[in-house]
Parts: sequence; C-alpha cells; structure tokens
Amino acid sequence: MSLGTATSPPSTRADSPARSVAQTRPLSTTAHAGLVNPASYFLLSWLVPALLVIVWETATRAGLIRSQVLPPPSSVLITAWDLLRSGELFRHLGASLLRAIAGFLIGGTAGFGFGVLTGFSRIAHALLDRPIQMIRAIPFLALLPLVIVWFGVDEIGKVFLVSLAVFFPLYVNTVLGIRQIDPKLLEVSKVTGLSRLDTVRRIILPGAMPSVLTGVRYSLATAWLALVIAETLATTSGIGFLAMDAREFLQTNVIVLTIIIYALIGVVADGLARMLERRLLSWHPNFADKG
Repeated sequence: MSLGTATSPPSTRADSPARSVAQTRPLSTTAHAGLVNPASYFLLSWLVPALLVIVWETATRAGLIRSQVLPPPSSVLITAWDLLRSGELFRHLGASLLRAIAGFLIGGTAGFGFGVLTGFSRIAHALLDRPIQMIRAIPFLALLPLVIVWFGVDEIGKVFLVSLAVFFPLYVNTVLGIRQIDPKLLEVSKVTGLSRLDTVRRIILPGAMPSVLTGVRYSLATAWLALVIAETLATTSGIGFLAMDAREFLQTNVIVLTIIIYALIGVVADGLARMLERRLLSWHPNFADKG
C-alpha cells in the first residue's frame, strides 16, 4: 500500500482548471440573473433616490428639518412648476445647455486631437505633455480673474472655462488608451501585413475606445462643474445665475431646485454616455450583453 497513490489521486490536478472555470462562469451569469429585465433594472436604480425623497419629505413635515433650511420636495416641485409656467426655467436651462454643449464640443475635440497626437508621437509627447499637465494642475478659481481680463464677462469666457474643463479628462484618457494597447495585437498587425493606417483604424483606435469613452463621461461631469463657476461671472441667465440670484433673496427652494436640475442633467448625460459605449463597444465582451 502506497501513501502517494492513496492520498493524491491523479485526477485532482487535471480537474482543477476545469473546476476553476466552472466556478468563475456562474459569477458573471448570476450577477445579472435577477436584473435581466431592463425595466426591473431601471426601477431598482431609482429605488435609493426615491427613498431619500420620501425620508426628506417626511422629516421636513414632522419638523425634524426646518423648511427655511431645507424645504420639502413638494415645495420645490411647486416652485419648479411656477418657473416652468412663467418660462423662466426654460430660459435659464437653455442658456446653460448652450454653453455646456459649445464648451464640450470645443474642449472635447481639442482634447481628443491632442491626445491622439501625443499618444502616437514620442516627440509630441515630450513637447506637449508636461505643459498640459502643468495647466491641468491649476484650479479653475485661480484662472477666473485671468479669464475675466482676457475675455471680459461675455459668453466667450464662460465657454472657454467649460472647454478647458472638458479638455483634460479626454486628453489624459486618450493618451492612456493608446499607450495601453496590447503589444501582441500590434505584432498580429505586422504578421498580417496591415498598413499603418489600417493598424490605427482597426486595432489602436478600437482598443483605446474604452478609455476614451471613460474620458467622455468624466468630461461631462467636469463640464457642469466648470459651468457653475463660469455662471458666477456677471451674467443674467443660466442655472448658476438662478442659484446665485436666489441666494441673495434667501430662496432656498430655488437653490435646491437648481441642485436637483444639475443632478438630473448629470443622470441624462451619463445615460447618453452609456448609450454611446454600448454602440461603439458592441464588440467588447464587457459591453456586448448590456441592454
């Protein structure tokens, strides 16, 4: 009788890879098992915000929170309806959206372009990356006096601040996406005889796209952050102006309304970014099964 043959059956090592695969597969499938229905996922994603609104309304009505400090959601909803009927909310929201869209298009195009340039060229990276990173480290509030001197208080200054905020996330993520391409894929392109242009079009840009789209999502968030700062300049329109004007008259319901509007715009912008991800990354295994 041999202890070696009795205690270590030969099938143990052979079965270990199959067992590990069998254990990992259910994790990816059961993670979404209860959320296959898109309607169920949508309702579940709004569960926590709905509970917060209910608790907020209940606490305010019970006197636990002073309405002068934090008005109840019902009061904010009435204020929103009044501003909608007068057309004032549409005017301010339209002005903010135009500034955000213009800044995003300008800053996003520049960020992606410079990211591609420095990602592909070591010379361009040596010349441009350090000054870009130095400017990225400067806070927006520190630039505000200089922007006023350069552009005054016109729309150009506001769009410039939004463009600057959008530029850096897209630039950084574009460079990162290009530099993180798997070298094995580049070797495959050489073996198959792809030209430089085809390699960029079929391998490098699709491979960098997840990182680029992450930069888009960050840029959408920083665009509104910069817009809030930009609309504190001398202006007569915009959601930021509406909040500043309400602060002067201690209209907390209007202030809370503007915060909720920013949050809802962020949700819509993030939803659009997710749709873009699903469309452009349908080939990617992490995005292929997302409805």
